[in-house]
Amino acid sequence: MDRRQAVTTAEIVASTTARPVPDLIEVVAEHRARRGLWTRTPRAVRRMVGPVVILAAWAVGSATEWLDPDLFPPPSQVATTAWRLLGNGELATHVAASATRVLTGTVLGILIGVALAVVAGLTRTGEDLLDWTMQIFKAVPNFALTPLLIIWMGIGEGPKIVLITTGVAIAIYINTYAGIRGVDRQLVEMAQTLKARRSTLITQVILPGAMPNFLVGLRLGLSSAWLSLIFAEMINTTKGIGYLMSRAQTNLQFDISLLVIVIYAIAGLLSYALVRILERLLLSWRNGFDGVA
Repeated sequence: MDRRQAVTTAEIVASTTARPVPDLIEVVAEHRARRGLWTRTPRAVRRMVGPVVILAAWAVGSATEWLDPDLFPPPSQVATTAWRLLGNGELATHVAASATRVLTGTVLGILIGVALAVVAGLTRTGEDLLDWTMQIFKAVPNFALTPLLIIWMGIGEGPKIVLITTGVAIAIYINTYAGIRGVDRQLVEMAQTLKARRSTLITQVILPGAMPNFLVGLRLGLSSAWLSLIFAEMINTTKGIGYLMSRAQTNLQFDISLLVIVIYAIAGLLSYALVRILERLLLSWRNGFDGVA
């Protein structure tokens, strides 16, 4: 019986080794040949398909007069308006004013949101004191605070910055707090077993573990910043793309209104691209699922 098993095993091994093993280069070449045109196209080009389709639909709708040119000007007219406003420097002035407000409010919101999340996430006392309060602020729309901010702070830059800061800080806090509380307990216990300092525990274990959630909060916070800017620049201002939009609506300048929408869209895409770059830099250690082709 043992001899028969030995012979059978030898035959299996011989038959297996006798089969030609495909060359790795040939396998890769065959796989690439099976890939379609879409998968061979660079991802940067594929990501532009959606915006290009929207722009093409807009242009076709204007050319066929399916869209009323008086109420929905064609892309060429919007581009001409943009060039005119760039030439006289008006567009640059408004965009610079809005970008400054968003940058200031975003930086302050990140600092405040991270500080509150760390305090609430690391200690139960901090959670008891802060978490419910932040949840209440989360449930209140930012624009509902506008009349109160005008009464409390006047009509200067203060209310505008506070609106943007509040929106960013809430998004950062909610996600970073969840990330801190989602850190693996075993990692924390291991660091404590090795008698790591509290500062080392926070900077080397807890904050890196919460980094993915922080970046999600940053993505939402940047979106909230641009949305808050719309309401912020309606508070007695003469500079900013929100003011440009409000003036265009008052004067029925639909080409400028569409131009402002395009600017908001570009700003949102740039903000998203910034967060993606930060994810690649700060989360290079994470081996996450990137999707299939």
